[in-house]
Formats: sequence, C-alpha cells, structure tokens
Amino acid sequence: MTHERANRPATKDVRDLDRELIELAQQGDRDAYARIASTASHRWFALALRIVRDHETARDVVQGALVHIWRDLPSLRDPDSFDAWSRRVVVNACGTARRRAPRRVGSIDREPAEPSVGDSQAGVALRDELERAFARLSVDQRAVLVLQYYEDLPLAEIAESLGVSEGTVKSRLHGARCRPGRARPHLARPPQPA
Repeated sequence: MTHERANRPATKDVRDLDRELIELAQQGDRDAYARIASTASHRWFALALRIVRDHETARDVVQGALVHIWRDLPSLRDPDSFDAWSRRVVVNACGTARRRAPRRVGSIDREPAEPSVGDSQAGVALRDELERAFARLSVDQRAVLVLQYYEDLPLAEIAESLGVSEGTVKSRLHGARCRPGRARPHLARPPQPA
C-alpha cells in the first residue's frame, strides 16, 4: 500500500514549475535554471539519499546531476517531460556513484544512533535487517522501490523516469520484493513511515 500524497506536507514540486521557466533555462538563462534548481534540488537530494543511503554521496550525486541537467537541458525536446528526465539523470548518477564507490565491509558511525523513545529492541532489529536487505539490492531495484513507495509514482511515470518499459519496472519491483523475501518474508515490502 502506498502513501497518499495528501498526507505529505505541501512542497513545491518540479512538476509545478512553469513551462516558460524551463524554456528560458533551455535557452541559457542562468537565473531561470537557478530557480528550477532551488525548487527541485531538495527532491533530487531525497531521491538520491534513499537510493545511495549516504548523505555525502547523495550531495555529490545531486551536484553532479545539477551540472549534467544544466549542460544537457538544451537538448530536452519536451519541457513537460522535465520532471521525468531530471529524475532519470539523478537515478543514473546514483548508479554511477554506487559503481565508483569502494566496497565497504562495514562502517562505524561517528555518532552512535540512539533508538527513539518508542523503539523496541525488535523494532530496531527489524529496521537494521531492512536496511541491510535494501543495501543488497541493485541501484535499479532501489530506484523502482523509492519511486513507487516514497514518491508514490504510478508504474507508467516510473518507467518514463527511468527510460525503461513498464514491464521492466514490474520485473525490477518483483525482483526487489522477492530477493529479501527469500530469506525473510517480512522484508518483501518496505515499511511505511509513521
């Protein structure tokens, strides 16, 4: 079950950007692009963070995506597809960052995470197990999960955002849901935030 967008705080979305603003940026207007970037960068960061699971890497991904989007914006044929196109750039940058990142056996947090007041040991253990299962997924599988469960996008829009067919999206969702489910059935679907 996905979240309803109505339950989320109202934020300005890339989809709300004026087509004229995107067209101005396509023509090289830096101020127009700065407005687009300031409106969209928080969403791009949230998307990148959910996929790469590291703040520093997510910031690097967004910085690279901002440059890539600015550079390639003139080649965008349909300004109405800017949202899906820019999302694809961010997801692709996440994949590149993941491939370039050194494999880590484990990491030690600088600041130990304290469980929140309502957390039980079982809840903390489950969250840890979910995090480890998510880390084992490919970037493609992470991307479809994030776009469906956190961004609440329909399959068609996920497919457009990733530049793949709906069948590929369904296949990646199935693979992401089943992979952790083979060992632990309760991991087959991501938890819904409270």
